[in-house]
Amino acid sequence: MEEGVKTAAPVETSLRTEIRGVFPGKEQDIRSYSGLSLAYIGDAVYDLMIRTVVVSRGNRPVNDLHHITVQFVSANAQSKMVQALMDSFTEEELSVYRRGKNAKPHTIAKNTSMADYLRATGFEAVIGYLYLTDQMERLLYLVKKGIELIGLKI
Repeated sequence: MEEGVKTAAPVETSLRTEIRGVFPGKEQDIRSYSGLSLAYIGDAVYDLMIRTVVVSRGNRPVNDLHHITVQFVSANAQSKMVQALMDSFTEEELSVYRRGKNAKPHTIAKNTSMADYLRATGFEAVIGYLYLTDQMERLLYLVKKGIELIGLKI
């Protein structure tokens, strides 16, 4: 590097901001999203978070990666996590959770009770809300705390 030449510090942007920059769309008030829409994006964000952590723990056969991941992304695990996290939610997060939990799903729960499925949907709605409002620090904090509270190990 030449003497006297300054480089700009890297600017961190969120994945969502980067995606919106490449694929612009209309701005929408987050309060207008349905609970199921928030859960839809929250499911993908949570899955990506867990897969990222699992893969970062070492290269393994894909089947092993899948079996580890399922422990965290199942409706049963998410239901336990959200129940453990309820006292940690803000009023806004509780409101979003209730919107997701009380939404009428168009699918039937597989391998879980309807109650666990609905709690998991509420949890995913909170994840989606935090992602769409660029609250990644809060999102990561809640997921890490939830995993610790239910005793899962990655």
